[in-house]
Amino acid sequence: MRSLPRILIVEDESAIAELISVNLRHNGFQPVWAMDAESAQRELDEILPDVILLDWMLPGESGLALARRWRSAARTKAVPILMLTARGDEADRVAGLDAGADDYIVKPFSPRELLARIRAVLRRRVPESAGGLVKIAELQLDADTYRVSWQDKPLKVGPTEFKLLQYLMRHPERVHTRGMLLDKIWGDHVYIEERTVDVHVKRLRESLGEAGTMIETVRGAGYRLTGSPAP
Repeated sequence: MRSLPRILIVEDESAIAELISVNLRHNGFQPVWAMDAESAQRELDEILPDVILLDWMLPGESGLALARRWRSAARTKAVPILMLTARGDEADRVAGLDAGADDYIVKPFSPRELLARIRAVLRRRVPESAGGLVKIAELQLDADTYRVSWQDKPLKVGPTEFKLLQYLMRHPERVHTRGMLLDKIWGDHVYIEERTVDVHVKRLRESLGEAGTMIETVRGAGYRLTGSPAP
């Protein structure tokens, strides 16, 4: 029998956690609640969840710090993280995404929207492209070993940026709109703004260093990966 997707809810407000848990159970998920960083880490150490719902404001270690820690750990770096917070300013959204969150949901949110976003990140875990090696110029990506290199030197790339780079490298020299990239990388039923793509492209370029110029911005259209970037 197929097990239900396990969702770890890291939320210190019991009423919110219970509301989320009830909706998840009614829609075919297995919710697990942790009220702080310490109990969340215990749950992660015991069984790895399919998705983490992470509140920004937690007692002790913040959700932002937890996201950074889990993204840097080999065991948890590929687990999707949805940040839950009342902080809705653009700067806060960018901070959450920069910390490693895959999506950012501002309270109050509807259960229907939350469920749609969880399903979207679960779809996102299954790569559209096949595994194997792809190389453009001196940039190389190996989907089987989860490695990226430039001029034979390894590069550190986050999980969402890896998926973005993999898609761009398998479809080079084409212009991809932000909407297209949202559909292909984030799933076709998400409610995040298109500027989320810009944040992850910026992070990807920074991770690639010299090779970052291979990702070109096509004004008024979107992004393109090329083996022959303009000087």
